[in-house]
Amino acid sequence: QVRLAESGGGSVQSGGSLKLSCQGSGYTYANICMGWFRQAPGKEREAVATIYTSNMRTYYTDSVKGRFTISRDNAKNTLSLQMTSLKPDDTATYYCAADKRIMPYDCYSGSWRFDWDSWGQGTQVTVSS
Repeated sequence: QVRLAESGGGSVQSGGSLKLSCQGSGYTYANICMGWFRQAPGKEREAVATIYTSNMRTYYTDSVKGRFTISRDNAKNTLSLQMTSLKPDDTATYYCAADKRIMPYDCYSGSWRFDWDSWGQGTQVTVSS
């Protein structure tokens, strides 16, 4: 069973930076799609960034391109999201997720068509203007 635990959320002013981390456990396979999602109050959950762990190819939603960087340390089994130039619209609960069923191309093109099967508990990010 995949277990994921996020950390690193908090409150920052607009233009600031935060780094989120996700510690994975309970699985040993190297080829898996991992990602960060977010959900703001009253809005649907959206994928922020994904990475396929064997080739490190990534996907970013348009609103974070150039500001956020997803990375993976396979040796430590951690996933990170470096967020810079934060905006109030980035305020949300951020979730780490993983799903072994997602094929590599679908992972780094953002084209999966089902809900991911493993989720962390979420960490709050609040950006004030």
